[in-house]
Amino acid sequence: MRRAFLLLPLLAGCGAIGTPYVEPRRFPLEPQRAGPPRAATGRVLLVRTTRAGPGLETRSLRRIRGDGTLDLAFYEGWLAPPADLAEAALRAWLTASGLFAAITAPGSRLAASLVLETELTALEARVAEGRGRAALSALLLSQPDNEDARPVAQFLAEGFAPLPAGADAVGQAGAMQAALGVAFAQVDARLAQAVLSSSVNPLPRRGPRPGSWAAPRGAG
Repeated sequence: MRRAFLLLPLLAGCGAIGTPYVEPRRFPLEPQRAGPPRAATGRVLLVRTTRAGPGLETRSLRRIRGDGTLDLAFYEGWLAPPADLAEAALRAWLTASGLFAAITAPGSRLAASLVLETELTALEARVAEGRGRAALSALLLSQPDNEDARPVAQFLAEGFAPLPAGADAVGQAGAMQAALGVAFAQVDARLAQAVLSSSVNPLPRRGPRPGSWAAPRGAG
């Protein structure tokens, strides 16, 4: 009886040794901007840290089944937390757009008149629908010198990309990356629309606005 108890750990060890090793696979997330650059504006844009939406804190690939339930790929994921990768990719995308004189990060000594806040709200392979999906919420702020920031534009950018039937993790990650690129293109376009309009140019505050009344000096 005593020998039987002594053999139990050995048997358990043999079972562990016989378990096949599954090598984790990690994928990049770096959609590239295509097309010609935009007209330069000379403005400086501060891109703040991209926040991770609920459930997007982990590296695992997210798959949505046909019944709407979530499947997390334990051995297949991104090289880093997806929000961190999306932030780096967005900086590179906006730099390539040529719209801004510089794209800065928090802590930079370069003064920025515009600030972009983003949150990654979706990055998933919708298997039953045959497409990858990515979404970001964005808030653009104008921050003139020595003045409080004020909102210029707030929007949701959402992108989709085809996902072939029966695609493995490589195909799923590729579809999600392509979908993120579509969302980035929307962010790019909305920023250009806002920056090139008068909405980011506040009225001068050195005097009264046109049509307003001001008492003459010495009156009263």
